[in-house]
Amino acid sequence: MFQTFEVTARPEQGPPRLAALRAEMAADGLDGYLVPRADAHQGEYVAARDARLSWLTGFTGSAGFCVVLEGKAGVFVDGRYRTQVKAQVADVYTPVPWPEVTLAGWLKEQLRRGSRVGFDPWLHSVAQLRDARLALEGTGIALVAHDNLVDRIWEDQPGPPMAPARAHPLEFAGESAADKRRRLAAQLAEAGQKGAVLTLPDSIMWLLNIRGSDIERNPVAQCFAVLYDTGAVDLFITPAKVADLADHLGSDITVWPPDAMIDALEVMDGPIRFDPASAPQAVAEALGSRGVEGPDPCLLPKACKNAAEIAGSEQAHLRDAAAVVECLAWLNAQAPGTVTEIDVVRKLEACRRQDNSLQDISFETISGTGPNGAIMHYRVTDETDATLEAGHLLVLDSGGQYLDGTTDITRTIAVGEVGTEEKAAFTRVLQGMIGMSRLRWPRGLAGRDIEAVGRMPLWRAGQDFNHGLGHGVGAYLSVHEGPQRLSRTSDVALQPGMILSNEPGYYREGAFGIRIENLLVVQEAKPLPGGDAERSMYDWRTLTWVPIDRRCILADRLSAEERDWLDRYHAEVFKKIGPRVDADVRAWLERACAPL
Repeated sequence: MFQTFEVTARPEQGPPRLAALRAEMAADGLDGYLVPRADAHQGEYVAARDARLSWLTGFTGSAGFCVVLEGKAGVFVDGRYRTQVKAQVADVYTPVPWPEVTLAGWLKEQLRRGSRVGFDPWLHSVAQLRDARLALEGTGIALVAHDNLVDRIWEDQPGPPMAPARAHPLEFAGESAADKRRRLAAQLAEAGQKGAVLTLPDSIMWLLNIRGSDIERNPVAQCFAVLYDTGAVDLFITPAKVADLADHLGSDITVWPPDAMIDALEVMDGPIRFDPASAPQAVAEALGSRGVEGPDPCLLPKACKNAAEIAGSEQAHLRDAAAVVECLAWLNAQAPGTVTEIDVVRKLEACRRQDNSLQDISFETISGTGPNGAIMHYRVTDETDATLEAGHLLVLDSGGQYLDGTTDITRTIAVGEVGTEEKAAFTRVLQGMIGMSRLRWPRGLAGRDIEAVGRMPLWRAGQDFNHGLGHGVGAYLSVHEGPQRLSRTSDVALQPGMILSNEPGYYREGAFGIRIENLLVVQEAKPLPGGDAERSMYDWRTLTWVPIDRRCILADRLSAEERDWLDRYHAEVFKKIGPRVDADVRAWLERACAPL
């Protein structure tokens, strides 16, 4: 269940693969070629067949792209991956800090007027290409749709995923697929639109109450769909994947093979909505003037979990917490220097597998000790596996995919006695996490309006971290789910039922890393005495119940309110999780949850 299909280039493979791609560019008269970390669905995660960036460069991060020119090949990565990319790519590639350096800005510096840069129109969204072309206006540098050159040279490229889809029970979905379709179809009709093209698999999974296994760690089936204003759906998917779902899908769902979609789009009556943020350029070109831009109609309804989805997530988090607590108790009993990062990964996954409702882990477990902990999305391998030594911190970020919910939790754990500097940074990260957990805010605010709360203790010390404070999480769907985020770039208003992570961190390259993460759900806040009765306020309900390592805390630096929050949190952890673990683990948990 937990095996990964490796398609990543080793350092010695980078130069010949890059040379082969450049030969194809030269043969086709191209001066450059774009290789994104994307598939035709523009999701964060890709199947082995679509891992072109990793196959070409060796970079395994979940965001980024490569621009191959005749004399230079830039690998563009954001702040999460600046350390990782240097360790993964061969020296024929040049890491580029993105988005500080934009695609257009870099091309302007590297290319002459009249240059042609090719791209696969299935692998780039409408918005991405429009922004880049606008920024290149007047330069004479053209972005041109082209065949996929990586597919030409990738001789042993895996085939497309073919796992069967399955029905998602109504008891967990909380709303029938028919009711969802009617609700969204009415919105399309009200907007005067005949239909909407859905290109994100998790949107289609949510809409039709189905799940799949095409993408590792994500319960989705790769497919496209068109939802019409009548509530009917054309589903473009390999028919064999849904061969057993005829009764579940019903007569209003028509199944077509994926290669029939472009022909269908070209003859549809408009207007047909597509989301420029996620629809590939090929979809917009097929729709032509009949296409109208608008958000994926499933995004917000999917993000605002219903009562059944929230209840399921709560139960999944309780069972998941018991597994994590069992692992932490085991780890506490191991002497420094006797276990490695991989040992911890294996133990934690074994603890989770004791729950029969576990379908998969929700992402590759991050287990990074010492300097590896400073790599934000570190993924341990046999080559990098480090021993947990006394004085180190271990960043353990993991999650599970359960039938009733998706979990994501990070704890930073002391290995023996850690230094004062590490404790001071840990305490500031904890204060940021507590500050966000305690927050109340007026209705209408977005992630960008409140995420600074989780950074303020670090800012006061002249420190920060290069990732968002939090991301949305699905209900037995993608562990990273939009459109809601706790990010300085997110303008999506937070609404009740949205589940988000709260995960401030601190990373000192070559030394240590720290991250503490709970999942929270937005809810209506109870009125307070003296508050404005007419002003609607929101706050959080915590979903994650695992102790925070008290050995890393400088307790005298916490305020009385922060100490009180942590003591109440730990008391609730012991109350909820203590009955779910055996006596030895419960004894450890009681000590771990003792008041400061």
